[in-house]
Amino acid sequence: YHKYIDERGFFAQVLEPTRICQQINADFKIKQVNLSVSKTKVLRGLHAENWNKLITVLSGRAQLVVADTRKDSPTYKKLVYFDFDADLNSQWGESLYITAKLGNSICAIKGPVYYLYGVDQLYQDRKNSDDQAISLFDPELNINWPFAKEKMIVSKRDLNSISLKELEAKD
Repeated sequence: YHKYIDERGFFAQVLEPTRICQQINADFKIKQVNLSVSKTKVLRGLHAENWNKLITVLSGRAQLVVADTRKDSPTYKKLVYFDFDADLNSQWGESLYITAKLGNSICAIKGPVYYLYGVDQLYQDRKNSDDQAISLFDPELNINWPFAKEKMIVSKRDLNSISLKELEAKD
């Protein structure tokens, strides 16, 4: 998205659904918009949910990691890293579309990180059994985080999530 910057700050049209659908070549209808705010060194995810998601980092700097956690995919266990820097003076903001069932995570490098994301299902309507939290420190994925594990702030749910090997054994 483009930012119109002046001495007051900036204005940006962050979401234009028709244009987004054209760019991702899919019929993506946002039903809910969520906002999370993270302090520096907060690590969230790695969640593979059964909803499509459009994410935008509105402030701060963050590393996003997308992991293919779909066992039947030719890119299973592959990682893609994104560095989002939402500098106030930057003319452009960035958004990323994440397809359902891909694992995704965010680490706040320079907070506060305002992470806005639109999803195509209401939280209360989705099937929880289709969602999976994968270990952020899974040795098979070997994600390169910007901070040491013991320096990051991670929720109990994410610390106790299972590895891909454990997930495979469940199925």
